[in-house]
Parts: sequence; structure tokens; C-alpha cells
Amino acid sequence: MTTPAGSGAGFGSVSWWGLSPALDLQAESPPPVDPDSRADTEHGTPQLDVLLLGSVDGRHLLRTLARAELWSPRRFCFYVLENNLEAVARHMLIFSLALEDPEKMGLQEKSEAFLEVWGNALLRPPVAAFVRAQADCLAHLVLEPERLAKQLPWLSLDALKFRERDVLEAVFRFWASGEKGPEAFPMSRLWDSRLRHYLGSRYDARRGVSDWDLHMKLHDRGARVIHIREFRRWRDTGVAFELRDSSAYHVPNRTLASGRLLSHSGERVAARGYWGDIATGPFVAFGIEADDESLLRTSNGQPIKTAGEITQHNVTELFRALTAWGRPRASQGNPMEVPGEKDGTREPAAPGLESFTVHFLPLHSSQTLHHKTCYKGQFQLLYVACGMVHLLSPELGACVAPGGHLIVELARYLVDLRQEQLQAFTARVRELAEAAGFAPQPGARPSETFARFYKSQDSASDCTDPVVPSRPPTPEVLALPPGVLALSLEVVVPSHEATNPPSEDQPQPLQGRMLPPEPVQLPSESQVSFSEALAPPTGSQTSKPEFNCIPRNQVPHL
Repeated sequence: MTTPAGSGAGFGSVSWWGLSPALDLQAESPPPVDPDSRADTEHGTPQLDVLLLGSVDGRHLLRTLARAELWSPRRFCFYVLENNLEAVARHMLIFSLALEDPEKMGLQEKSEAFLEVWGNALLRPPVAAFVRAQADCLAHLVLEPERLAKQLPWLSLDALKFRERDVLEAVFRFWASGEKGPEAFPMSRLWDSRLRHYLGSRYDARRGVSDWDLHMKLHDRGARVIHIREFRRWRDTGVAFELRDSSAYHVPNRTLASGRLLSHSGERVAARGYWGDIATGPFVAFGIEADDESLLRTSNGQPIKTAGEITQHNVTELFRALTAWGRPRASQGNPMEVPGEKDGTREPAAPGLESFTVHFLPLHSSQTLHHKTCYKGQFQLLYVACGMVHLLSPELGACVAPGGHLIVELARYLVDLRQEQLQAFTARVRELAEAAGFAPQPGARPSETFARFYKSQDSASDCTDPVVPSRPPTPEVLALPPGVLALSLEVVVPSHEATNPPSEDQPQPLQGRMLPPEPVQLPSESQVSFSEALAPPTGSQTSKPEFNCIPRNQVPHL
């Protein structure tokens, strides 16, 4: 069966990389009107609070930190909300890699390891060994808050539930284990199975399909630097960044594993597999824009650099900026001299690890954050990825301070979508933003990649919902409006994979273990984690019959 154009099946049901270029969040946030009103009393500097829904790979956070020296001193508090715990674990691994001590890992080695872990389905053995070592370390730290605060002061898991921390530990244990070797997660077979299912009768003509998607869609939408050879290679094998000989990439990248509920022999079974993007690729996040304009030059109408080369350059420069954190700026002459000391002034040192904190929020908490006084009207900037647009609501808008900004990622680089679907998605985003109390930013530069809004002073007074203690979300709160549900199903939800029983090429049930007899709570907007599905329910959880199984006509959202 051929996957119809516009079905969205190539996007998958879980996202591992962003579908938009990395942003400097300071440039997108409103300027501090009164520095004292948002000052961090402990550090004495203005504070920027940002809430990100579905940022996935931390690219916006890393770029913001790398460009912090271009702005006046500011402390950052990033609050990250994802729809699955594997994405949270990837965040932690990526940040621990990006902030690795330069004495332990050189700049080139760090950049190459990041590109492989972040965007490749297969790894080189040295990179796989690094992932196992880091995952083993993180597995121990997740359940020990005191050690975590000491070794990773920039990370906060205080808001996560204990059950979610247990699931995080299980994810890290799977990454760190060498159980069954590649057979525990046969990435090459899983990738080919997804590709066959996605292309259907077009599988034998997959090279032509790749050429069409690249030249007639991605190139026409602004990603002209993506070269046909690297795009074909990624479509066929899942290896986007081939920095060494192709034979060196043969270890499955377990960080791309996730779980979902499948129908198998009449039962709902938790299965591990690859359910991510197989259509667009990881080239957009760092590979189609550059601060160095020479990288984007063309010769005879063709770009002189590929997206892979631009990505490697951008990531290397980003990590170079991060390695300078906490060190005084280089001074001329005497290396021990502090800059500006001769004329009676003292130039501040570059920002250090104490200048930012990444807080991870509980899954499915987007509609209940405003019930807590610490979140209501707290954030100056709200970022929503295209796969999380259905969560944009007045309740979420209540968490944004008056005058705060909203950035929504559009679906420009989803190759399965037709032009009329992209326009409908953009129009729906505007409707949701206006219903949440936002208005288009006046004077904002036109963009097909992001929609920019701001929260007017009047909209803050419209929200009269009292602040009450946080409580678990009810099914009514988690239910999506019919218009959003229809758009989400049309845009980002695969139409076949979640309803058909797995074939011999599809991922099989984990060790034959079935789901517990108790109903599994599966909110409609999230991808279930395999560890979360297999974990027995605790006493504090209330079984809800309506979530006992997933109807065939309803697939979990991103």
C-alpha cells in the first residue's frame, strides 16, 4: 500500500530532533522593563524564565547559552515539558555531552560525538562506549538528588514524579546495558521496516522518492543546502552525518529507542522500536542557517557547502562558545591580568554553569501549571513545537506574564504536507494563540518557520481562574478540541503503524511481557514510554476505564 501524500506518516509519533533552525531565546524574549522586578536575589542579575513545550533536542537552549555574551548579564531558568521520558533522557545526555570538561574531551571529538548521538541511527564504537558510560552515570544520579545537585548543578528534576524518575532510570539502564548486543535494538532492521511501511509500493523507487521530496519540497521551502547524497544516505540507512568511513557505523543508537502500544494477537502490547522521523531528517536544526554568511554562498547556482558541513561548523562554534563559560575573557599582555583593571573598571567574567538551570516538568502537566502560584504569570517567553500545538490553550497562556512572547514552530519542513495543509496549520495556530490570549507581534519579521505573538496587558485581566493546589488532570482537561484533534490527525499522526499488528520485521513484544491487567492511563496528547507502560500502577494512581486501550481510530499525539 502506498502512503498517500499528506498523511504525515513520515514524521512518526515521537520527535528526536527539531524541524526548525535553532533560536537565540534572548533575542525572542521581551526586554526586561524593570531589572529589579525579575532579578535573581541570590545572584543579583535579571532573570529570564522560559517555558518550552516539545523543544526535543535542546538546540534553542544551547544556542541561547552560546550567545549569552552578546547580551547584558542575565540568569536563565528553562522549564522543559516533553511528551515522553525518553526525550527527557536525551536532553540530559545531550547537555552532559555539551558541557563535558574540555580537559576530558576535545572540541572536535565532542562535536562529532554530538552529531552522531543526536542525528545518526548508527554509531561508531567509541561513541557508543561514551553513551554507555554517560548513561550509567546518569542512571545513578537520577535517584540521588544530593549527588545530582552537586555534579550537575544546572539540572533540576525536583518537579518530576517519583514514578517518572524510576522510568528515567530504566531508560538510562537500557542505554548503558550491553544486553544481547545489537539484537536488543536492531536499528537497521527497524529503520528498513519503517521505510517499507511508509513508502509501500514506492519502496523500489525510493531513490526517486527521495529526489522528489528534496528538490520539490525541502529545496522549495528554503533548505537548498541539503545535498542529495547526504539526504539519500539518511533516508536509506538513518546515518545523517558520516564523519568517518561508512563501515565504522554499525552500533545501534539506543537513544532513539522508544515504546508504544501495539495490537498483537488481540492484545495491547508494549513494544520497543524506532517511531521517529524518516522523512525530513536532522539537517534543518543546525544545517540550513549560519552566522558566517560565507558558508551559504553559491557557485553556478549550487551551494558550496552541504547541510552536514554547515551543521558540523555550527555545532563546533557553539561548543567553542560554551567551553569559555566561567573563564575570564582573554587579556592582552600579561595573561594574569584581569581585563579593564588598569582603568579602574573590571570586565565581568564569561557566564558560568551557575548562570542557568534546566527544570524538567511532569508529563501531561501543561493544562495544570497555572494552578500553581510559582508558574502563573511567571514566564516571559513560551515556545511551542509544531507537534505540541494542540496544548496551546488559555490555561497555558495564563502562565505567561503580561507582555510576554509566544513562539510557535510551524510545519514548514514536514515533507508529507501539501501547501494547503501548511496554510491551514498556520491559520489554526493563529486561532489557538488568540484564544489563549495572544496577539500577533507588531513589526515582527515575516516567517514561514515560526509564528510570533505577544500577550497584551488586557489579556492578563481576562483570566479569572483561581490559583488552587495542583491536582491530576482529568480526562476533560486532557481532551482536545475537535478542530485541533482533526488537524493533528491530518498533520502529524501516522495512519497505519499504530493500528496494524507488528509483522516479523516490526519490533516484537518486550520479552513476551504483556501489559498489566490494570488499565493503563494514556492521555491523548502523548506518546507512551515502554517503561512507563510496563511499570505496575502505584497506589496513588486511579484506574480509568476509558484509557484501558487505544481505539483503532485514535492514535496518541506527539
